[in-house]
Amino acid sequence: MIPRTLFSPEHELFRESVRTFLEKDAAPFHAQWEKQGHIDRSLWSKAGEAGMLCSHLPEEYGGLDADFLYSAVVIEEISRLGLTGIGFSLHSDIVAPYLLHYGSEALKHHYLPKLISGEMVTAIAMTEPGAGSDLQGVKTTAVLDGDEYVINGSKTFITNGYLADLVIVVAKTDPKAGAKGISLFLVEADTPGFAKGKRLEKVGMKAQDTSELFFQDVRVPRENLLGQAGMGFAYLMQELPQERLTVAIGALSSAEAALQWTLGYTRERKAFGKAIADFQNTRFKLAEMATEIQIGRVFVDQCMALHLDGKLDVPTAAMAKYWATDLQCKVLDECVQLHGGYGFMWEYPIARAWADARVQRIYAGTNEIMKEIIARAL
Repeated sequence: MIPRTLFSPEHELFRESVRTFLEKDAAPFHAQWEKQGHIDRSLWSKAGEAGMLCSHLPEEYGGLDADFLYSAVVIEEISRLGLTGIGFSLHSDIVAPYLLHYGSEALKHHYLPKLISGEMVTAIAMTEPGAGSDLQGVKTTAVLDGDEYVINGSKTFITNGYLADLVIVVAKTDPKAGAKGISLFLVEADTPGFAKGKRLEKVGMKAQDTSELFFQDVRVPRENLLGQAGMGFAYLMQELPQERLTVAIGALSSAEAALQWTLGYTRERKAFGKAIADFQNTRFKLAEMATEIQIGRVFVDQCMALHLDGKLDVPTAAMAKYWATDLQCKVLDECVQLHGGYGFMWEYPIARAWADARVQRIYAGTNEIMKEIIARAL
């Protein structure tokens, strides 16, 4: 196997602490969280105390000013343990950067320390009942009225939506301007007119609190606009490569974990007097998966290296997201098959990982959209 050279000894020490935290404070409770439809709110505060949230943020806001690899470690360890209910990456690596890059100093000093500590849970409200990957089609509006914006509309499939204390809302400030009419707003969950709908019952990722959000004459101060009005779509495009990279990182770690579970199972399980792993078909399937995962690992690690240097472009991030999630689904399907009937039992981690994986090819932009992005750059 090709050794990984991206992570320093300091990163690996952090990995050990993250793994210990997750094994103690999350893994034993995840099955219960799947039943209740969300993780316990207290886990966010514990993660904040452990330095697992928004570690990349500057020290002036309470962060560690760490590089992206610390975030990658958290993503990998959560995925390796199959803890898909934990929405730390969306909070730290997707929402926080918008606030850091486009928020005023007043907003950053007010909110970022609370994101780092876990006092506030965040979400980003892009998708609508009639607009998914096509963000230009959002119908939610934000109309300037004096010193306030009035927001009206609805969102769906919002990760962290049920527990969220602070939401970035994608809205049209100029409905006639297409992509140039989109803006981003910070909305606190207790703002009058803001309501959370039911937690959505999903095929997988059952412990992740995915909700509908509704906005009826929600008034927010003009200062809650992130950056400039009409620049929201441009901001989204600038931040999406990191979002798609985080998906790819998690997908590869999930596939690696599935292969390890399957290696263990096929060596112990017997059929016709010998271990499943001793059949040539099994050995060849395992060899194919190990090879493809290794190829994916090298590519995704290279994408992380590019990202650290600020050189990960939109098409390459799209390649990583599309290829890694397609591979993840392929590997998990093969692993379920090698588990036989037990692979379809919810008590086995491979079954839950298989169900959890399918949405990866849909969110953060469908893989069909990823291919369109790649094709346009050829």
